Amino acid sequence: MEFDGNRPIYLQLYETIRKQIAAGELIPGEKLESVRNLAKIYGVNPNTVQRALQELEREALIETDRTRGKFVTENKDTIDTLGKDAFFDACDQLIGVAADLSMTQETAVKLLNKRWEKGGSHEGR
Repeated sequence: MEFDGNRPIYLQLYETIRKQIAAGELIPGEKLESVRNLAKIYGVNPNTVQRALQELEREALIETDRTRGKFVTENKDTIDTLGKDAFFDACDQLIGVAADLSMTQETAVKLLNKRWEKGGSHEGR
């Protein structure tokens, strides 16, 4: 994974794992790799991984069992909310771009539907 040097690495790692949970790449109840293994996988300091995991735990996206390790939450509502929030964030960005282009909602929705039908490809502009 390449990290953006302008943003804290722990935050980028936190966002990556958060997206993996929202996308179902990490499933509810799944045991996470150890902090050391994650540090090796991502090529970062274990303290950086620990800080990212603390943020995920603070959001109740992961849970710690002192004897067994860290696990993805099994709370489906928490995971569903995470996915919806990510979607709404993307919508807010899209609405901002449409507004900057003085595009009407009707036009934006038509264009979105056209892209959706094409599977989000960049063809057919």
